[in-house]
Amino acid sequence: MKQKLFFSTLIVLFVISGFAHYTHQDSTLQFVLCALAIVFAAGFLGKATESVAHYAGQRMGGFLNATFGNAAELIIAIFLVKNMHFEMVKASITGSIIGNMLLVLGLSLLVGGLRFKVQKFNVMMAGHNASLMLLGVIALFIPAMIVLSPIEVKNFSLIIAGILIVAYLLWLLFSMVTHKDEMADLAIEHSDPVWGKSKSILYLIIATGMVVLISEWLVGNIEVLTEKFGWSELFVGAFVIAIVGNAAEHSAAIMLAAKNKMGAAVEIAIGSSLQIALFVAPALVFISWMFGNTMDIIFTIPELVAIAVSVFIAKSISRDGSTNWYEGVLLLVVYIMLAIAFYMI
Repeated sequence: MKQKLFFSTLIVLFVISGFAHYTHQDSTLQFVLCALAIVFAAGFLGKATESVAHYAGQRMGGFLNATFGNAAELIIAIFLVKNMHFEMVKASITGSIIGNMLLVLGLSLLVGGLRFKVQKFNVMMAGHNASLMLLGVIALFIPAMIVLSPIEVKNFSLIIAGILIVAYLLWLLFSMVTHKDEMADLAIEHSDPVWGKSKSILYLIIATGMVVLISEWLVGNIEVLTEKFGWSELFVGAFVIAIVGNAAEHSAAIMLAAKNKMGAAVEIAIGSSLQIALFVAPALVFISWMFGNTMDIIFTIPELVAIAVSVFIAKSISRDGSTNWYEGVLLLVVYIMLAIAFYMI
């Protein structure tokens, strides 16, 4: 019944948002409809990915989950790159990292902590992921510290992006091959797929296509929206786009925490940030290069500070292997303060 309602809502929102786009309705209405539609489309993509991953086996399944985990946000960012909204792209990367570290983890700790007094998780894995995030932070700080000419900046950004992608591929090798046994008991538990193998693959293709279409409609209204409400690209990218693109993944972590599976929730929050920093961000640099105008990987001071603070506090909270609801409140407080600061910049 719930699944039927989900797909009915998805189809209705997809059709209405498409109609609003092609009939040139009010830009604000279009943006709201597209934002709602992409949340459901991303949820559909997640369900299809999990189903395909079940049939693909543990190794390939893990790779598929990693690849499609941030697919909705990556697709939105690609359209932003195509339209040369580079500052908004970098802001959305910042928003994804701090959103996962503070908002997702904070809500997970709060919801789970209200149902269970203390929740435990594997401290080694969480600490390992958080340490890898420090690598991502360092990699983002280095380009901002070095003064180069515009051409050198673009070349340097491509080199840094290549190094980060290699680091991410080695992480996949580590987690899926050389240390897969150590990772096995930390894997997120998934229920049995509701679709057969062929239908799962078909739905994965359809879901990806829907996300692509809705992302294009969404991005088409962003510039008008920012001018209408006076929002900066920094705020829209870091909070509006980041929340919309990751909404489905956010809800998954919170629901797992409510079931006392805090280890899985922590893995989603920190692991997703790791993927953004080591794969999505550098991939977008190469994608912009293929479009003919390379995006640099130099982030602003507020963005770097926000990322560093998020990684630091998430690492501090995850170091003892246990959580409570008040730690979730503290994470949310920091997220709200950053949101206000970005809005006022």
